[in-house]
Order: sequence, then C-alpha cells, then structure tokens
Amino acid sequence: MIKDIVVNLGLGDHDHAGDFAISVADTFQSHVLGVAFAYEPIIPGTVMGGIPPEFIEAQRAESEKRAKAATSRFEQAAKRAGVSFESLIVSASISGAADKLGRLGRRFDLVVVGQPEREKAVPDEVVDEGVLFDSGRPVIFVPFIQTAGLKLDRVMVCWDGSRAATRAIADSLPFLRKAKQVEIVMVANGRSKSDEIPGADLGQHLARHGLKVEVKRIASPDIDVASTILSYAADSSADMIVMGGYGHSRLREFILGGVTRGLLESMTVPALMSH
Repeated sequence: MIKDIVVNLGLGDHDHAGDFAISVADTFQSHVLGVAFAYEPIIPGTVMGGIPPEFIEAQRAESEKRAKAATSRFEQAAKRAGVSFESLIVSASISGAADKLGRLGRRFDLVVVGQPEREKAVPDEVVDEGVLFDSGRPVIFVPFIQTAGLKLDRVMVCWDGSRAATRAIADSLPFLRKAKQVEIVMVANGRSKSDEIPGADLGQHLARHGLKVEVKRIASPDIDVASTILSYAADSSADMIVMGGYGHSRLREFILGGVTRGLLESMTVPALMSH
C-alpha cells in the first residue's frame, strides 16, 4: 500500500511534482511530505577570495526564501485537498541534493520528483535521477507539462523480462489495482533473451492479483526504444508508464541506461520507475 509519500518540491511558479504528489496522497489516503531544498551558494574555486561575504549571504537568503515559498504553496494546496501533510526545508549543495532525497526516501513508500524543463529550468531546481538508485523505492517522475493530478484510466506497463521491470511491476501494484485498463507492452527490437518471461505469463501472474490485462508486442524497427514507448503511450492515451530504471554506478556517478535517459528527457506522462 502507498501510505507515506515524499516529494521534491519545485521552486518555480508551477510545482507540478508537488501538485501531483498531493493527488496521489488523496487517491490512496496517504501522508505526504514536501521537501524543498535551500541550495548552498555556488562559489567558483578560482574566485574564492574575491566574492564579498555579503554577496554570499544574499545568495543564501534568496535560496531560503524560494524554499519557504515552495513549502508555503505546497501546504496551501495540501490543505485544500484535505490530505495529511508536512513540509521540510533541507540545506544542500546542488550536487548533493539527490543523495539527500534518496536517503530520505528510504523510509517512504514512494518518491515523487518533477522533470526539469531543461531549456528553462534554473540549475538549482534540479534533483537528478540519482534518487532512483539511492532510495531503493519506486520513483514517479512527473513531466514538467503535467497539469492534471493522478489519473489511472489506462496504465502502460513496459516489460522486457528484466529484474528492474519485475521490481517496477511489483511496486506499481497499488496503482494497477486502481487502473481501469492495464496493458503490458513489449518492444520487439531483435534482442530477445532466451530466459525472458513471456508477456502472457506475466499477464497470468497479474490476473491472480485480480487484474485484467492486455498484452501487446510492438516493433521498433527504425527508432530507438524510448521513442517507441513514448509514441505508443501517446497513441494509446496512456495516463502512466511503468518501467524498470536502468543504470550503474561509476565512481559514485550514476550512469543511466539509454532507454531510461531517453524516456526521462522526453516524457509526456508520469512514469513510475524502480531499480
């Protein structure tokens, strides 16, 4: 069950992640914690001695002001929705924010993070996808174009037989049980595995959970898998995508797999991912 949610609050005028997390909390009658980061000032090492202390303090004060405004907007929205909530302001460097949110997320059922509008976003608003690997929890990434709350008329489950996809499906069961329609989608790209669990077998497994699912195999002959998934999601009017999140750690930096990166950069509907 989804009973405890944490969301990284956006610092801009429109907090799509906070609003979406509140709608999830309303759906599941859950508690939601809104976290706003007060980012530490960025000071280039080459000019350390040349920046007046008052300038640094002004930057820090502005960051705290934005974080307080974000928590205030979140609290007002949560009160209007009638959900159980609390808010928290956390001081962090830009590079360390995802790690802090990931560690915090370990004691919650679900983490919600907004997709940055990469062409317009202020750099210190971005909590990167490292939270997916740090938290050990399912993460819903909310596209920056999202205006509606949680909708589960049609959920698209991406299946490739992998461990990450298996984990994502198990983590998404509370959402699948509330969905009107669930579709298991497999992308045929000529690289099937001999030990892959067929989609029909997965359909039987979900049927034992009381779910009625459809299984569909789609081809990806000319474009990459991420584009195929997003194109099919648009054509089928999917409200949410469920998929495994792929990546590995290299010198403490998380390197995302191509499909995961491509989907997160171009997503148009919320995506629940697990690693």
